[in-house]
Amino acid sequence: MGNMSTESAASARITSLLDAGSFVEIGGAVTARSTDFNMQEKETPADGVITGYGVIDGNLVYVYSQDASVLNGAIGEMHAKKIANIYDMAMKMGAPVIGLVDCAGLRLQEATDALEAFGGLYLKQTMASGVVPQITAIFGTCGGGLSVVPALTDFTFMEASNAKLFVNSPNAIPGNNIGKLNTSSAEYQSKESGLVDDIGTEEEIIANIRSLVCMLPGNNEENASYDECTDNLNRICEGIENAVEDTAIALAMISDSNVFFETKKHFAKDMVTGFIRLNGMTVGAVANRSKVYNEESEVVAEFDGSLSADGAKKAAEFVTFCDAFNIPVVTLTNVSGFKACEYEEKNLAREAARLTYAFADATVPKVNVVIGKAFGSAYVTMNSKSIGADMVYAWPTAQIGMMEPNLAAKIMYAGADAATLREKTAEYKELQSSPLSAARRGYVDTIIEPADTRKYIIGALEMLFTKREDRPMKKHGAV
Repeated sequence: MGNMSTESAASARITSLLDAGSFVEIGGAVTARSTDFNMQEKETPADGVITGYGVIDGNLVYVYSQDASVLNGAIGEMHAKKIANIYDMAMKMGAPVIGLVDCAGLRLQEATDALEAFGGLYLKQTMASGVVPQITAIFGTCGGGLSVVPALTDFTFMEASNAKLFVNSPNAIPGNNIGKLNTSSAEYQSKESGLVDDIGTEEEIIANIRSLVCMLPGNNEENASYDECTDNLNRICEGIENAVEDTAIALAMISDSNVFFETKKHFAKDMVTGFIRLNGMTVGAVANRSKVYNEESEVVAEFDGSLSADGAKKAAEFVTFCDAFNIPVVTLTNVSGFKACEYEEKNLAREAARLTYAFADATVPKVNVVIGKAFGSAYVTMNSKSIGADMVYAWPTAQIGMMEPNLAAKIMYAGADAATLREKTAEYKELQSSPLSAARRGYVDTIIEPADTRKYIIGALEMLFTKREDRPMKKHGAV
């Protein structure tokens, strides 16, 4: 009886993911070819993976779902080839691939055949990257070489209680055991690795994937993903300045009907990334965050306003995805400088370089709104005019410059008395760090009232819709 319930899990997931009655199976009769170690005596229906296509809200998608009831869902040669075949079809038709993972790893009885076919799957994923969106949901085990599969895709979700994601299992890590630190858990992987976008129940994950597919273009040649906009384009965002600390709230306020799909939700919370809609069009949003509020308006996390290595990494990967799929990028900048600690010294220069590169390299429309501080090189990195932002707006309360005015005064007038320092601080604030001084130099295009933020961003994106940009000829960059 237990076997029956797991047997239907793989197909039940497909049924709940796709529009009713839309799934068409491909390769349902495929079974294992190997006869080593008495494999011919084992039943391998569909070789442990259900593959095919269907629609989500009318959008074509290709799906594979691993069946843990067949040799624990272990990947054999034909299993990997079936998934690779789905990738070939998805690239020809220009539609997303969704993988539902529940797998014991590679099939030992088919060692080199399984490895060869599995490597072929890595190759297909690489070819599809930036051509069609790839989404992975992990419901059971995803370990060893299989952990590379979600990492090669664009978005990953994990079931909160049963899913495991690991390169080496917690017990195989020297000095560790699963009771001490469960490195394979959904909680650990979503908070620490930056690989997982969200965790939840099976139903929540499937609902998330359906929402995400409806926000994304099917491929990199579709101009943009649209939905009908029933919201007022000139809607005033009343009180948005109160969300300057938790920009996830600010982004929802700006978006059509307050839609905000947050990505990498639990990782590097000092940076917010996700998708909003503006005039019906999907837009990628990146924003610095110094406080996280829960639904009861309580502060659940607090940050110092600096740019961290993990925050930069999260934002860079997101901007790169948006650029690949022609999704415009909007940033809300509020950054006081680079984060200071040993971890940052090991990682921040590299990750800040990658973020700088991602913004500068992206040819999609780029709009920046300075909503708070914009100090030092961290500000330059955050989609500033100097690295290619098309339009830069600033709220009247913004501070743009090298550093806090009082620190600048102390450095320039070292040893001066308190009255002089106060005077010079005020002078520096006016001449060097006010939004007006940046606007006078052309680094800010327009100073806007916070309440008008939605209206101005929509106007900028409409103007930028036909943007074309020539770049130096090269194979690809190397950052």
